[in-house]
Amino acid sequence: MREQYGLTIFTGGRGPRRFRAAADLARRAEAAGFGAVWTGELYNRSATVPMAVLGAATERVAIGSNIAYGVGRSPLIWAAEARDLDELTGGRIILGLGNGTSGMMENWLSTSGESPAVRMEELVTVLRALWTLHEGPVHHDGRFYRLHLAPTAETPAPFRDHLPIWTAGVGARMVRAAGRVADGLVAHPMTTAAYLAEVVRPELERGAADAGRSLDGFVVKGTRMVALDDDEEAARRRVAFAIAQYAASRVYDRLFALHGWDAAQQRIRAAVKAGDPVAAAAAVPDAAIDAIGIACRAADLPARVAAHAEHVDHLDLCAPPWGLDPDGLEDATEQILAALTRAHV
Repeated sequence: MREQYGLTIFTGGRGPRRFRAAADLARRAEAAGFGAVWTGELYNRSATVPMAVLGAATERVAIGSNIAYGVGRSPLIWAAEARDLDELTGGRIILGLGNGTSGMMENWLSTSGESPAVRMEELVTVLRALWTLHEGPVHHDGRFYRLHLAPTAETPAPFRDHLPIWTAGVGARMVRAAGRVADGLVAHPMTTAAYLAEVVRPELERGAADAGRSLDGFVVKGTRMVALDDDEEAARRRVAFAIAQYAASRVYDRLFALHGWDAAQQRIRAAVKAGDPVAAAAAVPDAAIDAIGIACRAADLPARVAAHAEHVDHLDLCAPPWGLDPDGLEDATEQILAALTRAHV
């Protein structure tokens, strides 16, 4: 069942060492039987360059972006980079795309935050057309994208006929967009089994019905933040700290309301506003820590992961992305890999 698991690669350091460390982690994850390795991007890191590094270092595992910003590149550049990455890896790329919040779209990515789900649907549609550019010109005049491209030289076919595109979603409309146009959903770490059952899967079905398509073969990818420590309470505090950073955003209101954690969310917000991260983490309910993350001793990790994996098609494991510096994130990633490698042996 380890094929069902993925590992998000976090590394520290600077310069070439950072990429060598990422390549080493990816090779070891592949040897341990993981099905995929993932990398993301932020305001200071790209996804596509590390994907090339991970792809060149491995032979079997899928290489995914978790996530890359859909609005961060034009459809043409996305299609070109995806073609190169897929050829480099022999057809192992999963293009995981998200838009971030409206504020991120506007303030980081210099684009309108208007109708992000509609924009994502249109982007995927244009990417599909560009993937078949070898068959002839692509013409598109849409709400967000305009493209008129007639190749001026021979255009080889891509390595694969179909590029897997998984789109991210938390709110109902973004989830529905995945059901309408994507091959999979990248669920946010702030997603529980109950939220999947009561919000995500119904919205996926609704999106698929809107588009007149089947969800056969569709992949729901979950993400679990993992903190390991011989002192389990210390591990729980690390997961709680990460949850508190997310909980302050209104994006996750429906999740907290679904579980009856509304009052706790208000306490978290008040503590964050007051600049008290310790109080914010302390306000995270124990039930939320167990539903959203995995905090345990290393020996207990295989059983905990297996329980969470029951609710998704693919489960990505990552260090809590808040509260650790890059070297700490690398150490935490090493711990996850080591715990599951020992179980494999």
